[in-house]
Amino acid sequence: MSSSTATRTVRRRTLRIAAAALIAAAGLSLTACSGSDSTATKPAASAGASSADSSTGAQGSDAKVDTKAGTADKAASPTRTETLVDGSTAEIYKLGDLHYRLKIVNDGAVLATLEAKEGDAGLDGNGMFVVLTAGGEVHSWMGGEQRGPGTFKLAGGWTAKVTKLGDLHYRAEILGNEGSVDGTLEADQHDDGLEANGVHIVLSAGGVISAHET
Repeated sequence: MSSSTATRTVRRRTLRIAAAALIAAAGLSLTACSGSDSTATKPAASAGASSADSSTGAQGSDAKVDTKAGTADKAASPTRTETLVDGSTAEIYKLGDLHYRLKIVNDGAVLATLEAKEGDAGLDGNGMFVVLTAGGEVHSWMGGEQRGPGTFKLAGGWTAKVTKLGDLHYRAEILGNEGSVDGTLEADQHDDGLEANGVHIVLSAGGVISAHET
């Protein structure tokens, strides 16, 4: 892992996900949007994120039903589609420069929506972790969960120090080889995630962290 660093802005994403939506998929859309605030220095990495806690079954740290989610895209065709690791379909829409939306669809039902605007977005959907980058790349994986608080070794040589700040509020400092804080994830009611040097990381609002190297 390179020692050179570049300053990036890590943006919070909001995931609104209905309880049991990913297993029931009752036609309700769930929305995850990127927000912004914390600044991180990463070695040649891109940053961002959001997601939900695998311990809640429905993966909904913010279990609000949004029946309007996705309606704006009904007349639009996705830029492309991809198959996620659990067999569901990701529909990717380009909304602008560094601005993408992803819909997770199964049997014609929209299970969740992610929006990455000038930062990555991610979710923990019933144990399937998904990251959508601001450049429109999609990565999904299963497994590798570790539950904070605590310090954990991640894929790609990263270390994560996960701290509980409150109910459904966790922070993960992503540490480099020399112990420097090279990135920060903050899941406050909503999951957070990022992509760093080919390693995708998701932190849920329930304190679950998982990473996968491409």
